[in-house]
Amino acid sequence: MSAVSRAPQCSNRANRAPRPHRTRPSRVRGRAALLAAGSAALALTLSACGSGGTSGGSGNTNFITGADGIATVPKADRKPAPDLSGRTLEGKQLDMAAYKGKVVVLNVWGSWCSPCRAEAPNLVKVAKDAAGKDVRFVGINTRDTSTQPALAFEKQFDVPYPSLYDPAGKLMLRFKKGTLNPQMIPTTIIVDRDGKIAARALQALSENKLRKMLDPVVAEK
Repeated sequence: MSAVSRAPQCSNRANRAPRPHRTRPSRVRGRAALLAAGSAALALTLSACGSGGTSGGSGNTNFITGADGIATVPKADRKPAPDLSGRTLEGKQLDMAAYKGKVVVLNVWGSWCSPCRAEAPNLVKVAKDAAGKDVRFVGINTRDTSTQPALAFEKQFDVPYPSLYDPAGKLMLRFKKGTLNPQMIPTTIIVDRDGKIAARALQALSENKLRKMLDPVVAEK
């Protein structure tokens, strides 16, 4: 298993002084290239070890974060969700634009992520309950280096909705300045019927918290 496919671990290795050693120039250039290639995607595809904070993308998001960690935006101040389209874990094409006029629950997850496993039964339960209320659930699977472990995750938890396959975190980079963007894994985002971001949680959700995020948006006219 590669390091990318493992759940990120909190570590104190960064505080240890490295042992002195000689490094060939070619190795330095190779490592620099690898770091540059991965830095953009990793900037938004953070682990659940991160603190997350209460801010979204840079700029004025006009959101309010409650004591429960759920950030909500008044309807008049909401920003459009980005164009999210691509291949699902099953290899089918999915375009979020097809869900315009419906409330969409976006969940960013990885099969390697323990909090994602903890919240999966809650997402499945609410997704099944909300299926008749013009609500659609869409997952964004990230940092799984192949689809096999993610498909096994879906089978284990009987996930009834599709997930876009986004191993490098490129879909997260589409969230524009001033929006509530995914900053941790897991992240759950509620998109209203106008295609705008209404709420976000940077944490694994209980069934009650998920309903608390979703129900007010579903009730909007």
